[in-house]
Amino acid sequence: MADTIPLRLTSEISALIASALDTGNVMLLAAVDRNQRPVLSFRGSTAVFSDTQLSLWARNAEGGTLEAIEQNPQVAMVYRSPSVPVLQFIGRARIADEAAERDRTFALAPERERQADPERKGRGVIIALDEVRGVLGFGKDGPIRVNMVRGA
Repeated sequence: MADTIPLRLTSEISALIASALDTGNVMLLAAVDRNQRPVLSFRGSTAVFSDTQLSLWARNAEGGTLEAIEQNPQVAMVYRSPSVPVLQFIGRARIADEAAERDRTFALAPERERQADPERKGRGVIIALDEVRGVLGFGKDGPIRVNMVRGA
């Protein structure tokens, strides 16, 4: 594995996340519900909230994913594309109920996602990242590994 470095999303990783919906590489979110069962959902609204946070807009405010996050904030997300074998994002999610954060989460979501919820009935989620790991691609010397950890 690559040397561990402090977690700070690079411009390359940020660009992958920003274009995920448009390129058909929607990120997959994994949460755990109150019965300790996995809850998986594709999240086309995923965006970079800061260099150590992701956000997403959940159009269904009553959905099982949000309920799971309220019960257990530990989540993981996965990005994969034809050129990126796998990037795993691990962190702690929370519902963004404060007005400014909620508005920013909605604004950061891709336009297609915002248009699907014009009345803003959904809720925002912010994920504080603890780790980003995986293989970003392949170079002349082999896999380009990513191993970022909060506080490293």
